Amino acid sequence: MDFDIVIVGAGLVGASFAMAMRGSGLKLALVEAQAPAKEDENWDSRIYAISPGSAAFLQSLGVWKRLDIGRICPVHEMHIRGDAAKAQLRFSAYEAGAAELATILESRHLQSLLWQGLEHQHGLELICPDQCVALQLREEAADITLASGRTLHAKLVVAADGMHSWARQAAGITVEEKSYSQVGVVANFSCARPHNNTAFQWFRGDGVLAYLPLPGERISIVWSTPDAHAAELLAMPSDDFCARVAEAGEGALGELGLLSGALRFPLAHMRAARLAAPRIALIGDAGHVLHPLAGQGVNLGFGDARDLAGILLQRELFRDPGEIRLLRRYERARAEDILALALVTDGLQRLFAAPGGIASTLRNAGLNLTNALPVLKNLLIRRALG
Repeated sequence: MDFDIVIVGAGLVGASFAMAMRGSGLKLALVEAQAPAKEDENWDSRIYAISPGSAAFLQSLGVWKRLDIGRICPVHEMHIRGDAAKAQLRFSAYEAGAAELATILESRHLQSLLWQGLEHQHGLELICPDQCVALQLREEAADITLASGRTLHAKLVVAADGMHSWARQAAGITVEEKSYSQVGVVANFSCARPHNNTAFQWFRGDGVLAYLPLPGERISIVWSTPDAHAAELLAMPSDDFCARVAEAGEGALGELGLLSGALRFPLAHMRAARLAAPRIALIGDAGHVLHPLAGQGVNLGFGDARDLAGILLQRELFRDPGEIRLLRRYERARAEDILALALVTDGLQRLFAAPGGIASTLRNAGLNLTNALPVLKNLLIRRALG
């Protein structure tokens, strides 16, 4: 079967790219091993902080307006604390002239809405459940063999299949990767005190703890911490775990009650050697993975989807969406954002992971200095807003 574009992976980034290509006149296929889980009343432990830039992209797809406002929460302020009592940094949407710094929402809710859109998209074939088992990149096209035995021919393959991307590996694109020897522990809680649409973050000796506001008196936490400490947290009885998270958060929101079982995911830094090669482009975690301390990983992926779609939709001089000159445009368009965020998140992780002494003095002084300089604070906010 011949297609113009075959997208491998229908996660948030792959699905948003497919939707962004509506009306392109191109024939698309989207290959996914498993349809998303159905929504239920329980709160999803996988939470994202969506930047205003990403929200605008999702709005352009017709998805944002369909979100259940009872399951999303805008962030109006962010309070950051260092490992010294007086080291702090505060960001305010109001002071920056923005409606919000970010919007917190559940992965499952957004994934469900994207999938519903894909099911009715003209010119798109959803191939699910199925998965790719072989890839051949030729000068004029790419050939993809599926586990079902079907073979797809495409002018362009878009790899959106995550950090351990099969498509990237099959194309022979190398990566620079390192483990932080840390785990992200995530869970949802009820809180005794109102969060007032404020996100909190503590840089501690045992890692980075973030409280993200959810609707009502609820929060989601991400505790990026060494493997041994994560194992200790996950082995605790629920009451002890709640008490430990509340204590680590300096009692900012009072007593906490566990709403969902804690989950863990390994933390790593990864960058592909290139985002584009003949007949293939990488988007999202297939091309780059960041430490979650800045909460920008999915936003960077949405930027990939938006920019690649924009370039392909304006391919005036090229009939072939897999033309390498087009794909190089995409790679150049994404280079600055990816490099900047990779350097910032990796640098902050190194700085705050360094034990005491000079490193402690520098990082805490840096928080206070930034907090005292409104111009610098607003520059950082504008960057984060996307």
